[in-house]
Amino acid sequence: MKIPRVYFDTSVIGGCFDDEFKPWSNALFEELKKEKIKAVTSFLVAAEITDAPEIVKEKYRQILNCNTEIINQNGNSNLLLDSYLRHNILSQRFIDDMNHIALATVACVDMLVSWNFKHIVRYDKIRLFNAVNIENGFKTIEIFSPREVADYGKEI
Repeated sequence: MKIPRVYFDTSVIGGCFDDEFKPWSNALFEELKKEKIKAVTSFLVAAEITDAPEIVKEKYRQILNCNTEIINQNGNSNLLLDSYLRHNILSQRFIDDMNHIALATVACVDMLVSWNFKHIVRYDKIRLFNAVNIENGFKTIEIFSPREVADYGKEI
């Protein structure tokens, strides 16, 4: 069985310490440790983590110790990011949010997980990102909150 490659944005890592989100963020980390999923992250997550509290930095280090794939900016992700900007999916102010999606799309992850309901995990925005992805010759991307992906609290 194929192990899903899951792009963790920064909010998922910080979510491990937020009362509202920690059950699901931590459940994803347990799935990562059990090798049910493969974490994918990026230089952008690493940059965003530098200003985070030490406990968040430690959680990020734990991710990196789980055979995590780290992706970098490249020509294709820059092209896609520029296209998101031209289509005004989000304003320039939220370029990092769009960059997470561009990086994950170009890396062909199975899904991106995020707690960012304002700019990323939104039906209308997901449709726009995917329309631009297709227009530029890329596949669509699945975007979910950890609550929709993690096994925590699911009855089987």
